[in-house]
Amino acid sequence: MTECGLVRSASVSEWDETLYAGSAEFYAAGRLPYPPALAETLRAALAPAPAGRLLDVGCGPGSLTLLLAGLFEAAVGLDPDPGMISRAREAARRAGTGNVTWVRMRAEDLPGGLGLFHVVTFAQSFHWLDRPRVAAAVRRMLVPDGVCVFVHATTHEGVPGDDVLPYPRPPREAIASIVRDYLGPLRRAGRRVLPRGTPSGEGDIFRAAGFQGPTRLDVAGGLVVERSADEVIASVFSLSSAAPHLFGDRREAFERDLRQLLRATSATGRFCERTRDIRLELGRP
Repeated sequence: MTECGLVRSASVSEWDETLYAGSAEFYAAGRLPYPPALAETLRAALAPAPAGRLLDVGCGPGSLTLLLAGLFEAAVGLDPDPGMISRAREAARRAGTGNVTWVRMRAEDLPGGLGLFHVVTFAQSFHWLDRPRVAAAVRRMLVPDGVCVFVHATTHEGVPGDDVLPYPRPPREAIASIVRDYLGPLRRAGRRVLPRGTPSGEGDIFRAAGFQGPTRLDVAGGLVVERSADEVIASVFSLSSAAPHLFGDRREAFERDLRQLLRATSATGRFCERTRDIRLELGRP
């Protein structure tokens, strides 16, 4: 048993409100930001078509939504997690971004009266959804020359490697080992386990829904980012597979072991990571 009930294996498309429970507060510090080059790459790909409205599905705390909002007249960030939507609203307020509406809603409830959009984005979110259902709904929500964009990215950790950086890389394999010691060998995701991980094949799903493409665009990584021990810990708690609630009453012990590992890796408590490449896939109805 766990704090949230019996762990079971299930389809990732079955909604589980505990998936990212407690993770929202760790996202901004734990995830590496999407680079400005992503917005510039998308801007060039959309030119000269007008970019009226953006829908960011599974927006989390608004990381991608706020990066792209300036390209559009209006944007909607959609996420079912109340903590994520709250953090997104606060981030928009701090950034002075006033053209975004934040909607707490499951993607499976689209179109949800939200209207038509020129661009719909999915960033590290589509695999959690009822994919055929959502793909069909999104196709109906796009204007005739609209675009659906998949953002394939890994932002909680950088590229592994042996090249010398100003500070040590976080010991990601050892961190994963500690997580397994506490949560078991199978990948956790809310109340479920995912023995085969999350599904792929987004292109096939969208072609079946009537989309053309996808067209692939690459955004180069390689930027060296300095991180503190607290940011590395936040990157772990930002994951569905290590969300804070999964540890129950052992969370303090887990964090203590994690901090001990980080101190043994870097006496200064500072780390560096090199950002990963990002792949954009654009599909058109």
